[in-house]
Amino acid sequence: MPVGHITNRQFRRYMDSRQIGRDQAGDAAVDRSFDHANAGGVMAPVHPGVLGQDDQNVGIVGEEGPTQLLGWRRNGDAEHARILVGIFANIILRFIIHDIYVAYIPGRLMNTTTNAIHSTSGSAAAASPSRIPITIAVGDGIGPEIAAATRLVLAAAAAPLEFHEVTVGERAYLGGVSSGIPDDAWQAIRTTGVLLKGPITTPQGGGYKSVNVTLRKVLGLFANVRPCASHACVPRSRPGIDLVVVRENEEDLYAGIEHRQTPETYQCLKLVTRSGCERIVRYAFAYALANGRRRVTCMTKDNIMKLTDGLFHRVFDQVAAEHPGIVADHQIIDIGAARVATRPEHYDVIVTMNLYGDILSDIAAEVAGSVGMGGSANIGARAAMFEAVHGSAPDLAGKGVANPSGMLQSAVQMLVHLGLPHPAECIHNAWLRTLEDGVLTADLTSSGAVSTSAFAEAVAARLGQLPQTRAPVAYGASLRIALPDIPPLPAEVREQVGIDIFLHHVGQPHDLATSLLGVVGAGFDMTMITNRGVKVWPDGHPETICTDHWRCRFMSTGMVAVPFAQLLALIGRLDAAGFDVIKTEGLFYFAGKPGYSAGQGA
Repeated sequence: MPVGHITNRQFRRYMDSRQIGRDQAGDAAVDRSFDHANAGGVMAPVHPGVLGQDDQNVGIVGEEGPTQLLGWRRNGDAEHARILVGIFANIILRFIIHDIYVAYIPGRLMNTTTNAIHSTSGSAAAASPSRIPITIAVGDGIGPEIAAATRLVLAAAAAPLEFHEVTVGERAYLGGVSSGIPDDAWQAIRTTGVLLKGPITTPQGGGYKSVNVTLRKVLGLFANVRPCASHACVPRSRPGIDLVVVRENEEDLYAGIEHRQTPETYQCLKLVTRSGCERIVRYAFAYALANGRRRVTCMTKDNIMKLTDGLFHRVFDQVAAEHPGIVADHQIIDIGAARVATRPEHYDVIVTMNLYGDILSDIAAEVAGSVGMGGSANIGARAAMFEAVHGSAPDLAGKGVANPSGMLQSAVQMLVHLGLPHPAECIHNAWLRTLEDGVLTADLTSSGAVSTSAFAEAVAARLGQLPQTRAPVAYGASLRIALPDIPPLPAEVREQVGIDIFLHHVGQPHDLATSLLGVVGAGFDMTMITNRGVKVWPDGHPETICTDHWRCRFMSTGMVAVPFAQLLALIGRLDAAGFDVIKTEGLFYFAGKPGYSAGQGA
């Protein structure tokens, strides 16, 4: 091959043949290119690939292939000199382009980026012509330290941002704001449409609601996107990890609807909707397509929770059938979580429900080296929030030992979301180079750890440098994932055929059943009694441990639709007989199929 430029495709072939400077995660990343889509829709963080499209020039080759691209060399001074000249010319050109970008492009980008903010976030805040307004909340615990470190790097990279700082979290709670989010913070977030947030401490007791959950639900941030990749230079990092957890962000047990019903029993409702399942599953497949990923794995516990988790699984199967080019599979969450811990290299994109995704993403981040390195994007149709995966770690606050990588990586995702791929890749590559050079915080090494600020300064000092032991990252133009509106379900015939009445009672199942049968009256049959979901009447077992919380199921005689007035009359008879009614649940048929579960053991 004559001396000249090589393409990414040629570069990959050569790298495959030499097996130098690449780990398994690098292999996967090299094989991905970007779809520079411009369709309208939700702005999504783009997973990094290698130096853009396949036809982009990445270096110089001699007759036998590249010689100096990742630090190895061949004999021959003349050829060596010619190669070095070419490489340095490419590097110098890259910096010239960077300088031009910083000096001239942001002002031009503002026109298109402001449109992007309008399209996803409502109205944009007034800002200087060359800067994009964002809202920042430094948070609690280690939040102020890692936020300061992140802003230092963003400033050094000349990211054209204008920060509007607000207070949310512990200080707001203690100041009398029960939600932890003051009105001025809501206004700033709605105005900019983008929030970069540090970790939050939710005070124990007092009924305080999580700021994170409130922000996600109120702003409609339905998709939580958490990339996780191996880093060979991090001692505890397992090789070959290159996965993304796409977590449903608004439903499930995180609805936060809880009740104390008896002296012994507390309840948390798990709410799952068809539209919520379809929205996140479609997003996961669209993300996979946009980022060149080949497999989407769904994880649920539908062998136990057949209605809620079963719905998520069914929707996944239906959407997967529309994407024959992507491998789709399902795993039960417990074995899936175990395999993420032991075989994370087998996964590509994982889509799952809220609680499971929260746990899985922490497992993946820790196996990859540290949960302190994980960033996340919360994406909605009108706003987006970017935050580290980890919590506020109040025990580390003020010590200067926290790892700012999680918030820094979430800031990188934010830059891509805003249409600023160049500073995003510049920061990401400098961060990779910093890790390669052995600059590590205390969570990553037992000796020679640097402080939070020193780590940020090290990243800033390496801006413009590329990693040497793995492929550099490059973000394409901002990618919009176009998601269709989720249409409402067609109307179904719904008939109520019974009721579950929950009672507070201390005693034995048989005695309770005998008392109830005497007051049920005509029109209803008592079909079972359960305690904590296990059938204890009829045909219960003496070994079953019972508490003071009982579910008594009454079905209409002949399983016909029953007027609500008859149900109220039944409840009234029980109350008049001295039974302590604490809750009811209607039992419905939908299009002739039961919309309720059987008792365990029934």
